[in-house]
This record gives sequence, structure tokens and C-alpha cells, in this order.
Amino acid sequence: MKFCALILAVGLASCGSPGRQVKTPVIRPSEVTDFGVLYGQNCSGCHGIDGQGPLAVAIGSPVYLAITDDATIRRVVALGRPGTAMPGFGQTAGGLLTAAQVDVLVRGMREHWARPGALGSDQPPAYSASQPGDTERGHNVYTTFCSSCHGSDGRGGRAGSIIDSSYLGLVSDQYLRTVTITGMPALGAPDWSGNVPGKPMSDADVTDVVAWLVAQRLPLSAQLNHPGDSE
Repeated sequence: MKFCALILAVGLASCGSPGRQVKTPVIRPSEVTDFGVLYGQNCSGCHGIDGQGPLAVAIGSPVYLAITDDATIRRVVALGRPGTAMPGFGQTAGGLLTAAQVDVLVRGMREHWARPGALGSDQPPAYSASQPGDTERGHNVYTTFCSSCHGSDGRGGRAGSIIDSSYLGLVSDQYLRTVTITGMPALGAPDWSGNVPGKPMSDADVTDVVAWLVAQRLPLSAQLNHPGDSE
């Protein structure tokens, strides 16, 4: 009898309540609002886990965040840069992110990486050029600020070529201006103030050297006929 009672007790204990199951809440991709998750899934592959590159603009750099406003960052994230490797992540451009998620990324970048006062009294050149550049002067600017790393003709030295047709064909004029100002921290490339000690680049310097670089870009037809021109 005691054995039967034990069996019955075990049986009752093992039955439990069939309807009491813990359900894991389902979160749709469009409902994700965590900056770390959104950045990690959409941005870190090119911009690095901390926004420092090395494959694209250092969007986590205090310099970048000092020269760009929220509207600019929002537009680039949502729409991308047509003709370059930067896709549009917003739904309006065929991406997966809602407008609210794009806003999460913009706010998160500022909250995590912007450091007000980090530049002290230094004023970096403006994000956008205010006037056309002078290509002839731009070559002189290149010689002064860039040639020690990229070679006298831009084809490479301690650092790689920056007039390679494949490279110039993949980046926008604005990209060239942005990285000239912000540098590429992950690759050891200095920002606008560090190329020549005690002699930061002026806004005109940046505008002109970008004009010179753009002038080295081959037309699309020539790029197709001369792929990988990197000698």
C-alpha cells in the first residue's frame, strides 16, 4: 500500500499543469530599439565596433561628430551614398530600418562617442565645401600635407595609393573631404591637424586637395578599360 501511494504521489507531481509554459516574447526586427544591437548588425562591419573604421569613415570620431549635424548623419544612414559602397539602410531606400531606428542610431552615436570640448579651441574645416576647389593649388597642398605618407605622386609610399582608379571610383567627393578632415584612426592616418606638426589644414586646403584628388579620377568608361590601375 505504501508503495502504491508513493507511485501515485510521483505521478501527480510529474503531471504538472500542461498549460503553464514559459513563452519567449517575439520581437520583430522593426521593433528593435537597442543602439548596440542596431549598430552591431548594420554598421560595425565597415565602421568597426567602436566607430573607428578601418574600412570606412570613422563615424565614432569626435572630429566627425563635431563637423556633422544630426540631419546629415540621418540622411546618410537612411539613404546611403549612391554610387559608393555605402548602402541606404532606411526602408525608404530599400533597407530594413524604420525612421525610428535610424534616429536611435543617430542619438546613440552622439551619446556613445561625441566628446564636447575634445577638440579644445581647434576648429576643424567644415563638413561641406563652400566653394569649388583649385586643383593646381590642391597639388601643392597634397605635397605639403600628404606626400610624406602617400608618395610624391599619390601612388603610395608609407601608406597606399590614393589616386588608384579603383579606389577613387568607389568613393564620393564628400568621402574624400570627410576622411581628409577626420583621418582614419584605425589605420594611423592623422586628421586635418596632425599631418604637419603645428600646421593644421585650413578649410581651403581641404577643398583644394579634394579637388586635385577628384581630378585624378578616371571617367567610368576609362575605369572599365583600366581596372585595378594601381602602379
